[in-house]
Amino acid sequence: MPTLSRMPRILLKIFHYPPQAAYRIGLGPLFGRLILLLTTTGRRTGRRRVTPLQYEEVDGVIYVAAGYGKSSDWYRNIAADPCVEVQVGSRRFESLASLVTDPAAVADFLALRLKRHPRMMGAMFRLEGLPAHPDRAALELFAGGVGLVRIEPG
Repeated sequence: MPTLSRMPRILLKIFHYPPQAAYRIGLGPLFGRLILLLTTTGRRTGRRRVTPLQYEEVDGVIYVAAGYGKSSDWYRNIAADPCVEVQVGSRRFESLASLVTDPAAVADFLALRLKRHPRMMGAMFRLEGLPAHPDRAALELFAGGVGLVRIEPG
């Protein structure tokens, strides 16, 4: 989500290593409740890129929001090639990801995240200059800068 846009990218890359290492040594089920591993194809290099991301599962569909908004590398990789591989805990699958561009749908996702994780989302909203529990109009306005991806397990 846009919150992380103020954090230097090198710090974000450092944060990627512990979840990836945990998944590699078989601790994926511990992290799988909060973090998934998303593998995309680099839009310029064609190389496989693995990114640990927080997610929400709603009615069997996985939603992932981009920390750098629509300029996140993994988000732009999906825009160029929607074929992804996902690992959630011990479950691994391939799928076609789709970008969610409707601000109302993104606002619905943010409202759900706020309901499920009030402290974390409240802190994130405050960092963005919003109240901890923004009204619907503020959520929809904020949603315009959020990159959201929908992934249906195969």
